[in-house]
Amino acid sequence: MRPDMLTERARLMGIALSAEAAERICEYHGMLTRKNREMNLTRVPDDPEEAMDRNYLDSLSVLSADGAAEAAETAIDVGSGAGFPGLVLACARSGIHMILIDAQRKRVEFLNEVIRALRLNAEALHLRAEDAGRGRLRESADLVTARAVADLRVLAEWTLPLAKVGGRVVLWKGPTIRQEIEDAGGALAALGGGAPRVLPVEFPGRDWQHRLLILDKVTPTPAALPRRAGIAQKRPLK
Repeated sequence: MRPDMLTERARLMGIALSAEAAERICEYHGMLTRKNREMNLTRVPDDPEEAMDRNYLDSLSVLSADGAAEAAETAIDVGSGAGFPGLVLACARSGIHMILIDAQRKRVEFLNEVIRALRLNAEALHLRAEDAGRGRLRESADLVTARAVADLRVLAEWTLPLAKVGGRVVLWKGPTIRQEIEDAGGALAALGGGAPRVLPVEFPGRDWQHRLLILDKVTPTPAALPRRAGIAQKRPLK
């Protein structure tokens, strides 16, 4: 994956990416590709350009979303997995202190390996989102992100408690987003979220797109939320 191509494709999406940031992302891609041969962290497309779009530019798309990430000083990425979007954002914007949380220890070990190697302003924690939202990270972040695959009612309970009032949550969603928003209206309000906004993300030369769901944190999350680990998935809020 070439840094100059990454920088140019980011520019076409309205994202300013420095040469140094592009180099870091490409180094991260190399580390991920090698580690993926040992353990299945994520799907890495064989085509470098497809990998660039689906993993890295998709992660960077939050930087063009209503200024949500550019103004942030602290951010939490929920369910970071192999590092999308949190590790990519840490490579791109050193001014944001990024905390990546994941429930699988091996993933967290890999994330911290990359953070040390690239000297990123980030840390990875072996932690479930519900426990994070009930502990020291509660209502601490300007920006909370999640590219995890889950219903909006579940993702909202994992993410909104981590955002400070005045902060934002950005979620990567697919074509079912409108129905999910309709189903999650009560849950979003109960968790302190404002009216959701949906921004389409298009990739130059591609016939597919993703959608970013932006939630403003308008009121504090009640003390009873989030519920204990696993409850949100079994009994989503209504």
